[in-house]
Amino acid sequence: MAVPTPHNAAAAGEIAKTVLMPGDPLRAQFIAEHYLEAPHCFNTVRNMFGYTGTYRGKPVSVMGSGMGMPSIGIYSYELYHFYGVESIIRIGSAGGLSDSLKLRDVVIGMGACTDSRYASQYRLPGTFAPIADFGLLRKAVETAEKQGVHAVVGNVLSTDVFYNADPHYNDVWKQMGALCVEMEAAALYMNAAYAGKKALAMFTISDHLYTGESLPAQERQTSFREMMEIALELA
Repeated sequence: MAVPTPHNAAAAGEIAKTVLMPGDPLRAQFIAEHYLEAPHCFNTVRNMFGYTGTYRGKPVSVMGSGMGMPSIGIYSYELYHFYGVESIIRIGSAGGLSDSLKLRDVVIGMGACTDSRYASQYRLPGTFAPIADFGLLRKAVETAEKQGVHAVVGNVLSTDVFYNADPHYNDVWKQMGALCVEMEAAALYMNAAYAGKKALAMFTISDHLYTGESLPAQERQTSFREMMEIALELA
């Protein structure tokens, strides 16, 4: 039986209504192996691993998105439109901008500023403000409080450029209150809005652009447990 996309080998019914989406496919594998019961791998195309299992009796899928808005734009669009997914929860790493943040802090993205032209495809007569689904946002905050996790809620920056030629690029975004910088949330929020579906982006601070602190790559794959456990409760 043919699958609906060349990027995802899942057959109809193999993906749950809620998908957790880290950028790193190895983080998806880690979540499946450490949190899901009876996980089944539904995708290995391009090594973008995807798994479906259950968490406390509820079906949950987890799949990598890759890096950047073009990548998560493809995968999230296909999940919403081709596989009947209702909610996507991005669980990613981010670079801290705010002086109030430290390594491993959890940030919940209420909105996502962006320098991307991703929204130009919609031909809107103005500027679109990409925001999270309020129901998911509220439940994430409540879950964090129950778990004793200090989660910071606010605006984040989704950028197209990791190595920016302007050394002062982040200063103005910081001044405008952007908590952290990442590369996917705005496109996810736009895809959800266009599809009439739900999305939320949460982040663990893996490095801080102003203090110079940073976590090694291995810890970014396996140590973001507080964020993962909040996200799993939203399914």
